[in-house]
Amino acid sequence: MATKRSSAHGYARSDRVSEQIRRELADLLRFHLKDLRIAPKLTLVTLTAVEVTADYAHAKVFYTSLADPASNEMIDQGLKHSASFLRRELGRRIRIHHIPELHFVFDPSVQEGARLSKLIDEAVESDKKLQDE
Repeated sequence: MATKRSSAHGYARSDRVSEQIRRELADLLRFHLKDLRIAPKLTLVTLTAVEVTADYAHAKVFYTSLADPASNEMIDQGLKHSASFLRRELGRRIRIHHIPELHFVFDPSVQEGARLSKLIDEAVESDKKLQDE
C-alpha cells in the first residue's frame, strides 16, 4: 500500500491542494457563477471533497445537494458545463504548476445518511409504541 509523504505539519501536499481547491470552488460557486440555469440552486449545493491525482492533471469534485432529484440532474449538467470557467478562475487564485481538469461527481452520502437517520427514528418510535402497549 502506498503511503503519503507528510510535510512538517502532518498533511500531504496533495491534501492541502485538494482542500484549497475545494474552498476556492465553493467561493466561486456561491459568488461568481452566473449560469442562470443553476445559479438559484447553487445555494443548496455543498462541496464535500476534492480528490486530486498525483500529477495534478485531474480533480474529482464531490458535491451533494439538498435540491429535489429533478433539480440534481440540472445541477450536474450545469456544473459540468461550467467546469472550464471554474478551472480558469482557479488558475487565477491558486499558484500551482498545473490546474487540474475538474470532474464533478454527485456524492449521495448525505442523502443516504438522512435516509438511514429517518429509518432509525422510525424504528425507535416503533419500539416505544410496542413498549407502551
